[in-house]
Amino acid sequence: MVAIVEPTLGSRASQAAARAARQEARSAWKLAGPAILLLFVLILLPTAAVVIFSLTNFELGYDDFQFIGLDNYAELFSDRTFLISLKNTAIYTAIVTPSSVFIGLGVALLIESETRGRAFFRTVYFLPVVSLLVAMATVFQYLLHPTIGPVNALLALFGISGPNWLGSSDTVLLSLAVIGIWQSVGFNMVLFLAGLTAIPRELYAAAEVDGAKNSWDRFHLVTWPMLGPTTLFVATISIINAVKVFETVKTITEGGPNKSSEVLLWTIYQQGFIYLRVGYASAMTVIFLTVLVVLMIVQYRVLDRKVHYT
Repeated sequence: MVAIVEPTLGSRASQAAARAARQEARSAWKLAGPAILLLFVLILLPTAAVVIFSLTNFELGYDDFQFIGLDNYAELFSDRTFLISLKNTAIYTAIVTPSSVFIGLGVALLIESETRGRAFFRTVYFLPVVSLLVAMATVFQYLLHPTIGPVNALLALFGISGPNWLGSSDTVLLSLAVIGIWQSVGFNMVLFLAGLTAIPRELYAAAEVDGAKNSWDRFHLVTWPMLGPTTLFVATISIINAVKVFETVKTITEGGPNKSSEVLLWTIYQQGFIYLRVGYASAMTVIFLTVLVVLMIVQYRVLDRKVHYT
């Protein structure tokens, strides 16, 4: 006789748990499927296409192209225009990022401490974010005009002869950086206001009990440490936006004078859409993405260590 062994209660429970886990996994894949598909189609596939094109001499208007390996990358680092654009982008980012972060934090602290007119000041400082920069370029060209501009007129009242802000190689990049700061401060302010709102009020009361009597002590002991994650996010977004500068250069200076405002995205645009050298522009894009990723990793690790230390 063959003995028939009935499944025990424990084995039935384990089988039911396994089926539930498989069903949950299938449901998770179904929910994540559209996002994964969009990620592949909109991000991974175009990035792979850019990398492949960067290894060719493909030009728009020509039917055939050849695989040339790393020749485009070798040409890049002997290309004076590319090296100038890389340096200008680094200088622009080094000016705009810390300035917009600290000014945004300062404005957020002032608005948070103000009980009246808070909504008005939020709106005023956020207006540059929603303004069309291409339209505002005309305003900045007037403000910074060497002869009729209000900026030089104000300097003349103090006996200072203002420079040609947008027409001089010495001041054009600084002028564009000021415009970039003007555009970024409002967005950073909103992020910092959200971080300040999330800080429990009880921490300030506890800090006062521990001897924090003035605003600086409260900021140093409570506000700044609690804003660590927000500061990390704001700095990351600010670097990305600064490195991606394009509209102001395209609208106001077009890289001039004498390539003093030549930045990476403007150089990529010229190579890809004006000179139609898609392969060469793709190599520049790969370098641009690599620099951006490296900056993000370095910045995240440095700031993350400071946040944990604090």
